Parts: sequence; C-alpha cells; structure tokens
Amino acid sequence: MTTRERAAAFRWPVRVYWEDTDAYGVVYYANYLKFLERARSEWLRSHGFEQPELIASHRGVFVVRRVEADYLVPARFNDSLVVEATLAEQTRTSLSMDQRVLRGEELLLAARVILVWVHEKTFKPARIPADVLAALNAQ
Repeated sequence: MTTRERAAAFRWPVRVYWEDTDAYGVVYYANYLKFLERARSEWLRSHGFEQPELIASHRGVFVVRRVEADYLVPARFNDSLVVEATLAEQTRTSLSMDQRVLRGEELLLAARVILVWVHEKTFKPARIPADVLAALNAQ
C-alpha cells in the first residue's frame, strides 16, 4: 500500500476483548472477519449510508462475495488495533476493498474483500446506484 493509499484509508479502532480470543488469549481467526466488517460498515456510514436506508431507498445492499486474507501476526487479548478500509477497485456491480489490521505500525492481517451490490429481494447482482458510487468515490 502506497503512502497516498494509506492517507486515504478509512481507519476504525478496535479493542480485543476476551470473547474475541481462544483459550490462549489469541484472536480467533474468524473474528478478524468481524473486525473487517465493522470497519466497512463504519466506512459506509462515513459516506452517509446506513445499511437499512440503502435497502429502503435503493432496493439493494452490498454483500461479501469473496475474502482473501493473509494472517501475518496474531493479535492478543486487550490489544488496541486499527482496522483500515480502502476502496481499491470498482465495477458496475462490485467493489474491491483492501483492508488491514494493525497494532501500532505492525501489520497483523492484510485482506482483499469483494463486495457485490445485490437486489434486496432476489439477491442477484445489480448495478450499484450512481449516487452511491459518487459518494463512495468522493474524497
């Protein structure tokens, strides 16, 4: 990730609670997905979108299609982390997000998450509304 991309990254703080860890106090791998999800939800919120309002006003919602994650260093109980989310690519129906979990400057996890815009009733891919794309691309 370049310096410019890091500057543009949305950052969300996360504290590791006991419930996030295994018996050894290490974050259970699947819980990182929750951290990533929370940061993406807050990223959407920072652009003026609440998930229920997207459904009500645009008849669609983003869903996770694919996640590729590299687990590099474990997080532990009571760690203070930052989860980053950066819009990397977009198509008419999908977004690719680069996400990172950091403890200070130490990179713990790097992920690429593909989100697809789907119709609220059929859950089939649909074109992302133009106003949503415009807001997400605004800096």
